[in-house]
Amino acid sequence: MKRLLLLRHAKSGWDNPDLADIERPLAPRGIEAALLIGHTITQRNWLPDRALVSAAERTRETWRLVAGEWITRPEPNFSQALYEAPAETVLDEIRHNGDDADTLLVLGHNPGLGDLAALLADKASPAKLTKSLNKKFPTGALAVFEFNGDWAAIDSGTATLTHFLRPRDLG
Repeated sequence: MKRLLLLRHAKSGWDNPDLADIERPLAPRGIEAALLIGHTITQRNWLPDRALVSAAERTRETWRLVAGEWITRPEPNFSQALYEAPAETVLDEIRHNGDDADTLLVLGHNPGLGDLAALLADKASPAKLTKSLNKKFPTGALAVFEFNGDWAAIDSGTATLTHFLRPRDLG
């Protein structure tokens, strides 16, 4: 059984209007949320074997804070392809870069990440979770899926959504 963690970057700051979107850092609220999600991943023993992370500053910073809570962590694969990628691009990155990981974390952006989460959820996924996920995939949210098979075969409706956690639900 494989586990897929889809994590949207934590809340970013808009304090400096001169920064390009890709360079925006986290807001103080985002820093707190990232630490909370990192701690939750540790508590629930969802530590990833592999991590695919968008190249944006806010995703890199989210990664540093989330993974900083872990005793062991994989070397992240920072990917320009994940920056503001649509669902199909994120899915392709998973298929081509999941390798032999049992637990794969993808840290990226909306709307692509939320769209992908909605796409992956199979009929065994609890309706309450899919409804919440489809309503809004906020910053710092984590969708956890279980999947049988090779990463290359993951597709629409092939993974079971087991958890959908938002920072506000954890704090």
